Amino acid sequence: MYAKLVFRNARRSIQDYLVYILTMTICVTLFYSFLSISSSNYDPDIGTEYDFTMLSDGMKLAICAITLFLLFLIRFVNNYMLRRKQREFALQSIMGMEQRTIGRLFFAETFLMGLVSIVAGIFFGVFCSQFITAMLLTSYGKQYEITWTLFPDTVLLTVAFFVLSFLVVGLSNTRAIRKLKIIDMLTANRENGPELRKSRWIWVLMVLFEVFSVWMCVTGVQKVLFYWDSRFALPVQFMFWGNILFPAMSLLWPVLWALRRKKGGFTALFSGLLFSAFLNTLAAASVPMLNSRYLLALGGGAINQYLLFVLVDLIFLICVLIYLVSSFIVAWKEGKPEHRYKGENLFFFGQIISKLSTTSKTMSLTCVTLVLAIFLFIAAPVLVEWASGYLDARSMYDVQIYSRYNDVYEEANLPQDDYDTVTDYLTDHSIETAYDCTFSLYLPNRADFHNRVKYDFPVVAIALSDYNTIREMLGYEPIFLADGEFTTHWQTIATTDERDSFLRDHTQVQTDAGTLTLAEQSYYEEAIGQTAYNSYTNVLFVFPDSVCAQLLPVMRNRYITTTDAISYDNARELEQVFTEQYPELADTGVAYSIRLSTLQINSTRAGNFVLQAAMLYGAVVLMVICLTVLSLQQLLDAGQYRYRFSVLRKLGVEERNIRKLVLKQLGVWFGLPIVVAIGVSTVVIVYFLQTISVEISAYIGIGTLLLQIGTTVSILLLLLVGYFVSTWILFHRSIET
Repeated sequence: MYAKLVFRNARRSIQDYLVYILTMTICVTLFYSFLSISSSNYDPDIGTEYDFTMLSDGMKLAICAITLFLLFLIRFVNNYMLRRKQREFALQSIMGMEQRTIGRLFFAETFLMGLVSIVAGIFFGVFCSQFITAMLLTSYGKQYEITWTLFPDTVLLTVAFFVLSFLVVGLSNTRAIRKLKIIDMLTANRENGPELRKSRWIWVLMVLFEVFSVWMCVTGVQKVLFYWDSRFALPVQFMFWGNILFPAMSLLWPVLWALRRKKGGFTALFSGLLFSAFLNTLAAASVPMLNSRYLLALGGGAINQYLLFVLVDLIFLICVLIYLVSSFIVAWKEGKPEHRYKGENLFFFGQIISKLSTTSKTMSLTCVTLVLAIFLFIAAPVLVEWASGYLDARSMYDVQIYSRYNDVYEEANLPQDDYDTVTDYLTDHSIETAYDCTFSLYLPNRADFHNRVKYDFPVVAIALSDYNTIREMLGYEPIFLADGEFTTHWQTIATTDERDSFLRDHTQVQTDAGTLTLAEQSYYEEAIGQTAYNSYTNVLFVFPDSVCAQLLPVMRNRYITTTDAISYDNARELEQVFTEQYPELADTGVAYSIRLSTLQINSTRAGNFVLQAAMLYGAVVLMVICLTVLSLQQLLDAGQYRYRFSVLRKLGVEERNIRKLVLKQLGVWFGLPIVVAIGVSTVVIVYFLQTISVEISAYIGIGTLLLQIGTTVSILLLLLVGYFVSTWILFHRSIET
């Protein structure tokens, strides 16, 4: 009998569960499809030079960790259904059914809906996993063929995770039903929300903001005491003093508001704090940008600290802005009587203002989460392309050996080795080489050997013959220099201003072998790897061989390209053999390093894929959670507003106007957090892209970036339109019955 009752209730409530089923199906689909590549039965053909273990383990940890956020969604949806069905529970209790039995029936009903979502999600996950596999093989440069496979261990893990989640949340709801009073269940739909003034969360948030303002003000004073210089440019001076004065203003405003006997009410208090948070954000956000532009050397710790201040200020700004929306609407309503009494606007204003008091916290949290989701969508491809472009610059040679003299203080200890250990290993394992270049990097002036000032290391030089050999290895044309001439080679991350400024100041170079003049072709920009430059420099001198023979060699490098790719096992073994003889820091102070393209490509591509998959998966999960919360919140309100809309119909309001009224109401509830989130995330993303503009130009390209952003925006709009339309249809059906 109870089983029949569960199935009957499920059929009757299918409309209420529709958004929940769709949402959970999407989540299960994503969970299975992303996790399928970590299956023990998953064996893609990526070649012997790659090891799949790192990627598999990383995906499993990342996906499972992110999916824990779904517990919040499951909990929220069950609470929504619990509140919606309280009147039904009360009637069942009055008829004599025990509340323990009612709780079990409700648990069985929600569990059944969850099982439907799991089955549907796994079914669609089999198809969706093909796109994940295609993305994986593409990242490894392999061909993709469609193979329809169901992985039993992934199915088991998917079912176990979601069933356990349903059990935990369901048992909690069962206990909650047992504690409910019948009178409370009967009047649940008629409860009024708390007044806006009595809400506590915004006051707690204000106290935390004031604490952070104190921290920010003290930090600003410390930075002025340690780093201030009157010769700083005007923007830098504004940065230093702004990070003191603006936090101080945040602290003084509540005091001033209290001394004025709380004139203007809480609206004036939070409006002032909103403005202060905006100024604090500008001041804190200027620190990372000006630090890199003017080389202030504030340090990574200080930069991270100010980024934390930016994050806190943005969260507070979003929450206060949404919290004050009702006050802004009331002020507009009172100041514009011609709009207030036009059509059904009076009813519309009443609907909006009456619910803002109880939903401001939820909408604030939703808005903050949406900002995070949008940022993850945009940042994921940017970071992955950046890492991929950086990989191309780092792994240009199959074997790349280089040294550093930063900790060498005696010229006699400088490296002169040809690294014969590597030669022996390649010979013993029958690994043929196509090119092999061992060369030194020289100091133009021997006196610069003891110059170890960070960001002021001397530029080193390479012999013309060695430079042309490297160019031949990479497929570039050779260059020529006349006697007494030199040229330069620049890293791709160097800016045009940096290059032009350096060349203006170095039309001639004084060396231990005499004075050299800059050649007509003054610079080259082809990528030759990152290890051909001295520490903290982006430029390399190219001198004639006769000049380099008279200079002090300070670094010894060796670049090798092999006929065939080195296998993963051989690369690991060669790395171990090399480090045993050439430690990372030798007793002489020389730092030795070896880079094998096989290991670099394997680890970087695996890490890139895990990073991109985790960020995209997390963004979709967060987006779906937010849209589900907004949707279910409106559907719950639809049940409460059914009587109000019926009164409108009795007063003669046409159905067309009611539809427009519903559309406007949903537009506000969906639009408010989404518009604020899009506005804030746009500023954050522009700031983020501006801080890495050099890397974008060097490693990504504007065209690729715009294509990725366009794809991301399309996905976001598709999700938004789908949820909004579904909610509008279900809302309208609810107020009709």
